[in-house]
Amino acid sequence: HPRDMDGVVAYVAPNDVVDNEDSAYDRFFARVGTKECRDRVNAVQREALVRREPMKERFAAHAAEHGYTFRTIGSLDKAYEAVVLDYVWGFWQYSLLKDCETVPADAAHATDQAIWDAVDASGGFDFYTDQGLEPYTPYYYQAATQLGAPMIGFPHIERKLIRYGYLPPRDFVPRDIPTKFQPRAMRDVDNWVRHNARQMLFVYGQNDPWGAERFRVGKGARDSYVFAAPGANHGALVAGLVERERTLATARILDWAGVASTAAEPKPLARFDARLDVREPERELALRP
Repeated sequence: HPRDMDGVVAYVAPNDVVDNEDSAYDRFFARVGTKECRDRVNAVQREALVRREPMKERFAAHAAEHGYTFRTIGSLDKAYEAVVLDYVWGFWQYSLLKDCETVPADAAHATDQAIWDAVDASGGFDFYTDQGLEPYTPYYYQAATQLGAPMIGFPHIERKLIRYGYLPPRDFVPRDIPTKFQPRAMRDVDNWVRHNARQMLFVYGQNDPWGAERFRVGKGARDSYVFAAPGANHGALVAGLVERERTLATARILDWAGVASTAAEPKPLARFDARLDVREPERELALRP
């Protein structure tokens, strides 16, 4: 709604304008980080599919221990593959380049436990269970009806190892909830941002897959900006921008908020409230929301 906010700071906001054209994501994964790191992560993902049967036995025992079910996605096998195919995405979404040191360097000779731990650390084997998906049903519903979702290829994995492929959001919404995709929804949002954005700031992480398709501001936009934090992931913040952009972004936010930017240290507009003011927000690992 026009004029309902003084300013907007949109963190790591994807902009999937054309839902069935996702080559930007494939280009992103072909060059993110370093080749050494990409090769390590890709090898672990492939190895998890090579060892599908013994790893599924481990997954089945894990699910039985915790009472996990698979009605929404359809089967344990399908959930296992979904977790593994999301591993590369999840790694770059939540990890930093330095975290490559924690990834097995020789996946083919790593233990099953090492492969399990690596994949589990980037989102978790619990995620595509009914219990893991249920909190994200609203997101997947909107992705299936309006937002769209990325589809990526896996050139480092033989086709015979992949049974279901990268699943669309419809597969993560219970079947008794109908969905119908509206292709004009994101086109409308994208067009508005390009030509009508006012006092908007978009902040992305350089190494975050969600920034592969990002918002842009055109000639019609006013006092609006798109920045990317070097080396940052899905937790990118204004504080992580290069100095020039950080200074500009901070000044604009202070101005939009009506706080004198000339002050050496801006003062809070209200007293600290322990119930409301969380200094360090918690970030919950999740795959693809």
